[in-house]
Amino acid sequence: MRLKLYCDLYVSECWQKKKSEILNKLRSKRLMPCAYVLTLSGGEQNHLEFYPGAFLKQHYFDDRDIFVVGIADGYDECLGMIERIADKVYQETGGADIRTYILDRQREHEKTGR
Repeated sequence: MRLKLYCDLYVSECWQKKKSEILNKLRSKRLMPCAYVLTLSGGEQNHLEFYPGAFLKQHYFDDRDIFVVGIADGYDECLGMIERIADKVYQETGGADIRTYILDRQREHEKTGR
């Protein structure tokens, strides 16, 4: 599994100080029962998907590239994160195309380094 992190990675407030530790655990597929990973959908017809961190231990993810948009402390926190993202996209664009917004921000970050 190859994780690519969104330039404006969303992280639960309670995990802000140990973000690197959480990401290392995810990369090494260590069991984190309360962690939810918010990703850009693999299919272009959808915007976001989320998985319990334990799902990433499945062999299905072994050779996958996963674009991580956020890591949340639990299901409810993950849903709240999605709501915040949707609200931000709507406030900034007047629309609901989360996928395009995230990819445009990522491209701009990679181009400018900001």
